[in-house]
Amino acid sequence: MKFEIKQIGTIRSPYKSKKECPIQGGIKPGGIGGIEIFPEYEEALETIETFSHIILLYIFDRADEIKLSGPTFLDDAFHGVFASRHPCRPNGIGISIVKLEKRNKNILEVSEIDVLDNTPLVDIKPYIPRFDYRENANNGWTEIKKIREKPSGRE
Repeated sequence: MKFEIKQIGTIRSPYKSKKECPIQGGIKPGGIGGIEIFPEYEEALETIETFSHIILLYIFDRADEIKLSGPTFLDDAFHGVFASRHPCRPNGIGISIVKLEKRNKNILEVSEIDVLDNTPLVDIKPYIPRFDYRENANNGWTEIKKIREKPSGRE
């Protein structure tokens, strides 16, 4: 079976390098960015401005080689890539929740962004707390880990 994913737009952000990009947007909520949807997909944005947050699905186009297991920004112990949000994944698909500030035709202004500038966007979904929140969900191995800065020298 063969899959084809089309780019629907481009994510714009102030982050030009992996080193300056925050680990998660909610940790550094000041990150302001823009989502430029290709004109042929503008109609798909109809009523998106009624949501406060959106989920971006994008391609990690500047990730390093695929690693099935390794340390993360939270922990020096090894964790499988499917048990982390590390960008070096078999299919290189990223996910971020951002705050939707404003829509102007095919341009979305967002905050809480944690994506490199000029990243290919492949989908957008509305963040809907009544569907996306799970009351009994847990944080897995991250539960007891404190958020720490990216290790120096790691991009």
